[in-house]
Amino acid sequence: MDICLRGCYEPTPQATDGKLRGFGRERTCKMVYFKLLLTAFFWGGTFVAARILGENVGPFSAAFLRFAVATILLAAIVWQREGRLPRLAGPQRLPVILLGLTGVFAYNAFFFKGLQLISAGRASLVIALNPVFIALLSAWFYKEKLTPVKMTGILLSVTGAMVVISRGSPAGIFQGGIGLGELMIFGCVLSWVAYSLIGKSVMQAVSPLVATAYAAFFGMLFLTVPAWVEGLPADLGNYTLPEWGSIVYLGLFGTVIGFVWYYEGIRQIGPMRAGLFINFVPVSAIVLAFLILSEPVTLSLLIGACLVLTGVYLTNRPAAGPASA
Repeated sequence: MDICLRGCYEPTPQATDGKLRGFGRERTCKMVYFKLLLTAFFWGGTFVAARILGENVGPFSAAFLRFAVATILLAAIVWQREGRLPRLAGPQRLPVILLGLTGVFAYNAFFFKGLQLISAGRASLVIALNPVFIALLSAWFYKEKLTPVKMTGILLSVTGAMVVISRGSPAGIFQGGIGLGELMIFGCVLSWVAYSLIGKSVMQAVSPLVATAYAAFFGMLFLTVPAWVEGLPADLGNYTLPEWGSIVYLGLFGTVIGFVWYYEGIRQIGPMRAGLFINFVPVSAIVLAFLILSEPVTLSLLIGACLVLTGVYLTNRPAAGPASA
């Protein structure tokens, strides 16, 4: 049975035959999942790009340039498609500003500060909690049904991410107490959960593309001061070609395509289901590290990937009954 949700958009309203409408809905559902899977792949690549930038480019400078590139590209795409950048109505302005404050500025600030204090593996384990909190708060705020099967799928997916991140020894990551570093990375989780849930409300009035464009712009503004304090103006001329390539990758694939497709997923299948694809990020990061940085692929990666895939299937499979046939 193909995974398809009742909540997906139906792209063929002109079709009068029920089977044709069902086919259009099924095709749209498959495309949503394909885009979300590619988004996780692109976000996995951001870890490789960040490692290339890590030695010579400051964290706030990298974040500012990433969203500066994204803002320019998004503005150009919106202008090409709509002839202008749509103005925000009064009630829309504060939520959109909050998107830039949470998903761009706060997330990057917590992330880079946390990585100064704890290992990337320990940080990744905390970030793997994202889908759990998105699911619980989606059920609370948006009344998305959290059935036992969905909860099992979420737990399987998180377990798979933990297996991948810990290279097969999840218990070892829990050694040691919870300190400032862990709290900072937990701030990443809260920031991304807020970004996901606020985005669902914002997209009732604006498209995912426009929402992402404004979020990137406001996030870039919030990052301006810390990037300048970090010495960005003086360092710009010293960046190498691979570093500029990494910045462009972060802006184009990690932000423009990734954020827009993630928001399209939220809009069509809800924050709970879309957020679960975040657990594919560590899987794709390790695969890309193998392809680009020649890091080994282990048995734990394959086991973890299977657990994540099973969890995503259980959470997204249609409910039993005629409506899901």
